[in-house]
Amino acid sequence: MPFFIIIMFLLFFVATAALKVVKEYDRGVIFFLGKCTGVRGPGLIILVPFLEQMTKVTLRTITMNIPSQKIITKDNVSIDIAAVAYYHIVDPKKSVLAIEQVYDAVSQISQTTVRNVVGQFSLDQLLSQTIEINTQIKTVIDAHTEPWGVQVTAVEIKDITLPDNMQRAMAKEAEAERERRAKIVAAQGEFEAAVKLGEAADIIAAHPVALQLRTLQTMAEISVEKNSTIIFPAHFMTTVNEAISMIRSDRQ
Repeated sequence: MPFFIIIMFLLFFVATAALKVVKEYDRGVIFFLGKCTGVRGPGLIILVPFLEQMTKVTLRTITMNIPSQKIITKDNVSIDIAAVAYYHIVDPKKSVLAIEQVYDAVSQISQTTVRNVVGQFSLDQLLSQTIEINTQIKTVIDAHTEPWGVQVTAVEIKDITLPDNMQRAMAKEAEAERERRAKIVAAQGEFEAAVKLGEAADIIAAHPVALQLRTLQTMAEISVEKNSTIIFPAHFMTTVNEAISMIRSDRQ
């Protein structure tokens, strides 16, 4: 009976060592006596006990934070910049054989690349051409990680911290720009108003009665305010008489 128990225990131990389950998003890199023999999975795989070993590799996209680091831009402005990178393994065999720690390697090359690429741009370019800079960083990192069986899908600059004095200078610049635009808009409005007033003056000069009609309209507006005194221009009554005479002549 003890012998049977020992046999059952050994069989269970061997089955545990031989049967492995690889999930859908993983792959197993198989080594036979230290030599890589291929990639297996997903599903249930059988290993030769004590002779074959398996190293699991995930194929899912990995989100990696690129820590904030000080960078000097092309125009000698010191900034702190942080980014995030997304990558996934496309060749499990290369990711195991070509590099020791894929995550650490991608992290280090990403930090170096961000520092080198951003240093080639001025601050204004960095703030206005973020998409182009992200693409350039991704291309450089992807070129380094391709021999490792890693593909970088995206790199995004997520935070740019400026010195306090630079923030104040940019705030003043933005305020001055807004004031400049406001003055331009006000001047344009004055110009258009002057043009319209000139056109109105030409019309009134061609039709003297129009000025009196405008005077009557102004008087009507004044009367709304319940004023008790209204002053008539001296030439008003003469012009009114002329208007009445003109109307009578038209009727005849």
